[in-house]
Amino acid sequence: MSHLIHIGFGNIVNTGKIIAIVTPDSAPVRRMVQRAKESGAAIDATQGRKTKAVLVMENSQIVLSALLPETIANRAQTEKVEEDEA
Repeated sequence: MSHLIHIGFGNIVNTGKIIAIVTPDSAPVRRMVQRAKESGAAIDATQGRKTKAVLVMENSQIVLSALLPETIANRAQTEKVEEDEA
């Protein structure tokens, strides 16, 4: 079963569709984000703030978040632990 997690500013993603959560610091990730923006496959959930995490989704879309990757990963892990306990 999939769960939704908050990625900042009222934006929510399906944890079952996330492939990777990476920082936007490296050149390959920046190129990937730029290509996604050009092709319309980028979803900007930063509300104008600095992008601190890039979520790569199953459908080749990219979600940009202003939260740190560790924060998003912790929220996803918390959801998984709560599901296992239930």
